[in-house]
Amino acid sequence: MKLLEYKGKELLRDYGIPIQNGVVIEENQDIKESVKNLKSPYVLKVQIMTGGRGKAGGIKFADSALEADKLAKEMLKMEIKKLKVKKVLVAEKVDLIDEWYLSIVLDRFNKAPMLIFSPLGGVDIEDTAKNNPEKIVKIPINFFMGIKEYTIRYIFKKYCLDMSFFEAFTSIVKNLYRLFIEYDCTLAEINPLAIVGDGKLLAVDCKADIDDSSLYRHSDIVEFRNSIEENVLVKEARAFNFLYIPVTDEGNIAVVSNGSGMIMSCIDLITKNGQKVGAALDLGGGATSDRIAEAVKIIFKNKNTICLFISIFGGITRCDEVALGVKGALESGEIEKDRVVVIRLEGTNKPEALKILSEIGDNVVIADSISDGVNKISSRRF
Repeated sequence: MKLLEYKGKELLRDYGIPIQNGVVIEENQDIKESVKNLKSPYVLKVQIMTGGRGKAGGIKFADSALEADKLAKEMLKMEIKKLKVKKVLVAEKVDLIDEWYLSIVLDRFNKAPMLIFSPLGGVDIEDTAKNNPEKIVKIPINFFMGIKEYTIRYIFKKYCLDMSFFEAFTSIVKNLYRLFIEYDCTLAEINPLAIVGDGKLLAVDCKADIDDSSLYRHSDIVEFRNSIEENVLVKEARAFNFLYIPVTDEGNIAVVSNGSGMIMSCIDLITKNGQKVGAALDLGGGATSDRIAEAVKIIFKNKNTICLFISIFGGITRCDEVALGVKGALESGEIEKDRVVVIRLEGTNKPEALKILSEIGDNVVIADSISDGVNKISSRRF
């Protein structure tokens, strides 16, 4: 579960990490009244569940409450990447003297949290990682020991940081780690962690991802999730405990599988063949034919999707259940007749599944392997 900036900042504040003063504006709200306790100038940021908002005009600056009122009303009428803007964060613009990068991420390779820091934070952090990797330090965190002071001293010595920030930085790192653990995060990022005009450290922007499987412990995050503007297919899939993943607006191929690794492999191979994947859906385990049918229907509700590639290793999810689900969906009358399903199955009850699939019609193509399926998709030139 990815959090919007304002929700992430609320958590930072609750954990004692300094943030800008700001308010969240919604439609029909008295904006001038809402910002009266903020100092001008202001920065206004749309709050939507997608990246690239700055390039899409979703970040603006205002010198007065009157200008902030005008810009916020305009931004609340915007639609970015098919998402209607329902919230705008209005915050005090700060005088940035320097920008650092700080995050804690779940390192699945080492099976431990990883502390990441760079003295070159801000919007160019990706370029820093590519062109100046020595400016980024990654330090595994021992679960039993947590954040130790000598780790912070190492960072300060490595990058010759001003020791006057040592105490404040140590507090921020320890509090960020506490937030990471207590909220079951896979990512807690502050970028930039800024040195501002009054000589203090301030979290100017943040990202936070929370493990979906932990949400039963975090009612506030569930409430937040239910309040945001999301892709309607994401919400519909969630009702069946599926994970629907929009990939790109230009893609006309979708992928359905029962595992994130298989999904990523399929997407990689399709992309290498010069085609674009628009969406993916993770079934999870133990999907019945009825649930498979719903997954296929959800995928084809995206009108850009012409071809669906299904790759399943059948264990708990039996191959014949998958085949019956595909058959049920295609015969339901809810899917356009020209849509094509390319399907690769391995595992439990595969022979029975292949017999069911062979009786459906020409819009079902059986593949012997993932690579064979990708090649059959490519040969049709979708």
